[in-house]
Amino acid sequence: MVNKEDVAAVLELVRPSLQADGGDVRLVDVMEDGTVTVELQGACQGCPMSQMTLAHGIERILKDRVPGVQQVVPA
Repeated sequence: MVNKEDVAAVLELVRPSLQADGGDVRLVDVMEDGTVTVELQGACQGCPMSQMTLAHGIERILKDRVPGVQQVVPA
């Protein structure tokens, strides 16, 4: 089972990079199967690169740092 507090702590590490570009991320849910649901906010919300940010940024970092994370999906 994925620890929600660990996920939130890692999101705090990536948040400054998103905020530097006018965006942000909000943790919505962590499922027992390792699926993490997040909501991209601000400039990230409508950005054409948001899928890349999600998959190659947020998901990669969460998988590396939080045991059990299988995927990250948008809300």
